[in-house]
Amino acid sequence: MSRLGSLGARLYRGEVGYDFVGKRMLWYGVSILITITAVVGLAVQGLNMGIEFKGGVVVTTPKLSVSTEEARDTAEEISGHIPIVQELGSGGLRIQISDVSTSESNKIKTELASDLGVATNDLNVDVVGPSWGEQIANKAWMGLGIFMVLVVVYLAIAFEWRMAVAALIALIHDLTITVGIYALVGFEVTPGTVIGLLTILGYSLYDTVVVFDGLKEASKDITKQTRWTYSEIANRSLNGTLVRSINTTVVALLPVAGLLFIGGGFLGAGMLNDISLSLFVGLAAGAYSSIFIATPLVADLKERDPQMKALKKRVLAKRAQAMQKGEPTEAEEAEAAEAAGAFDAEPEDAAPAGAVVGQRRQPTRGRGKRR
Repeated sequence: MSRLGSLGARLYRGEVGYDFVGKRMLWYGVSILITITAVVGLAVQGLNMGIEFKGGVVVTTPKLSVSTEEARDTAEEISGHIPIVQELGSGGLRIQISDVSTSESNKIKTELASDLGVATNDLNVDVVGPSWGEQIANKAWMGLGIFMVLVVVYLAIAFEWRMAVAALIALIHDLTITVGIYALVGFEVTPGTVIGLLTILGYSLYDTVVVFDGLKEASKDITKQTRWTYSEIANRSLNGTLVRSINTTVVALLPVAGLLFIGGGFLGAGMLNDISLSLFVGLAAGAYSSIFIATPLVADLKERDPQMKALKKRVLAKRAQAMQKGEPTEAEEAEAAEAAGAFDAEPEDAAPAGAVVGQRRQPTRGRGKRR
């Protein structure tokens, strides 16, 4: 068994683990800091809206001997605006000039043809009105709102309202960070960006729902035992799916990283950046929020419930009583039984160097002595 597979099995069995829920205030602080940075970047720099949202003209040329820098200087001198010039695979250029009216586009076409040394009819000119981009933005906001409502309703029915609230906060967290990164980096916001933002919502929910499903199963009849609190059960469920979450996120990020860094950066296909950056940041933020935000939030909300408060008091009281008598607690007995059973079944498993350590606290069915 590989080191990662061995670690995943030990995490699932509860032999090792990291106290995500117990250190939730640290992760809340980190998330708040990242979110504030994103909001400040958005407020100070704003989004670099593409031509589809601001309106303008797009001129496509045939194969030229003119460099992109020369074409950019020429277009800026003619239009009075800073253009975006991209080299096409055919050897031609795509010159994008924002905030240009329809009447100005004919003048720009004529002067560009003259300065670039091509016939006017060889230039393909597309004029984009800002109303089209406004319609896209409005429909995107409408789709986002409908999606949020459906997510909350579904999670409230399938799980409970606390999990629905936690998932919604995690989604807003992911969207805010992604939009803030766009503002800080200065990448152009296009319809592809909007598609990417809507796409990451599903990815963001995937790991969260997986953890919630495990948590729902593990917390059945929780009030009938006195070994573990709700937060300890939530932490075990999270650790049990940790390696799976990391694996699925890495596999999803690799092709997106190829689009962003190789296609958009190394090969210069700038149009790939529109959707790949939103996907890359959104996938990473979604994995982070499902581990460090969503489940700890559920535990926080659940621990406010009177039944969970009473359970926590009973658990702590029984542990204190056992410690006074010098006896092992029920949790320690269960952990010892788990460790002994795991050692007998898989003696070759050993904790890899640098593995997360610290036993987790959560009931295990059919193992250990019960009082």
